[in-house]
Amino acid sequence: MSDSEAPPVVLSVEDLHKTFRIGFFRKRVDAVRALGFEVRRGEIFGLLGPNGAGKTTTIKMIVRLIFPTKGKIALFGKPAGDRASMQRVGFLPENPYVYQYLKPLEFLDLCGRLTGLDAATRRKRSVELVEQVGLGHAVDRPIGRFSKGMMQRIGLAQALLHDPEFLILDEPMSGLDPIGRKEVRDVILEQRRRGKTLLFSSHILTDAEMLCDRVAILRAGSLVAYGTLEQLLRREVRRVEIELEHATDELRAALAAKGATVTHAEGRTVAVIEGDAAVPELLRAALDAGAEVTAVTPQRETLEDLFIRKAVAGGD
Repeated sequence: MSDSEAPPVVLSVEDLHKTFRIGFFRKRVDAVRALGFEVRRGEIFGLLGPNGAGKTTTIKMIVRLIFPTKGKIALFGKPAGDRASMQRVGFLPENPYVYQYLKPLEFLDLCGRLTGLDAATRRKRSVELVEQVGLGHAVDRPIGRFSKGMMQRIGLAQALLHDPEFLILDEPMSGLDPIGRKEVRDVILEQRRRGKTLLFSSHILTDAEMLCDRVAILRAGSLVAYGTLEQLLRREVRRVEIELEHATDELRAALAAKGATVTHAEGRTVAVIEGDAAVPELLRAALDAGAEVTAVTPQRETLEDLFIRKAVAGGD
């Protein structure tokens, strides 16, 4: 797709730097260095990286909770902080702060007032969102008695309340059990179906791989990978897993001699071989020995593999 055919840019980050001075001796800490990426309308964009990589610092600069040392941020073509542009953004911080004594509908009504929604719209949206994020059972409970996962849900509801065009979610799956994660994934996908744009950070790479159209991976404040998963993941076969039944000890020894890693449990043998060149030879040996081949599974690089390669190991 050419630039002229690509969707409009919602968020543009260019040569972004953030330096902190900490401690008595004002030690310099470069939290973000020369960072640049774009988020386009209608996509789900993942900002990934290990703890301390600069994800939350970057998000805080985008929403103007802190200011960059150097660089440019534009939202909807306007400088970050433009009031009209910020009204089109919904934000879920990593650790949402809420008034502990308020109940969910009361808290959302307060948020609606701050965003300028009229009373009828506030009420309608609040009731809908409490159900949508799975808090219908807790409408009469003060938020101070919520679990970490429930706090994330009410934070997500406030981010969605004014029906923003662009959602920025910092660790939206944090503290959620598998059911809660699925519910949040469903909310994210529904927002994209409605034409919204989303940027989220996450440590849960399986969720990111399921959801993201494009990702940026950070390490020590710098960008180490950026693009679609199709562009970034190595699609060649890394290893092949062959499942067998009725394999003899002699066959398992022969497979191991050919370079396979062989395990056996409960009548099931699994042989794993790096690459796929030796697979035909292994299959012939298994069939000649009277074993039954129940599965042959090529394994390619996952987002977790890419994450380890780029963000942890620092590889190419």
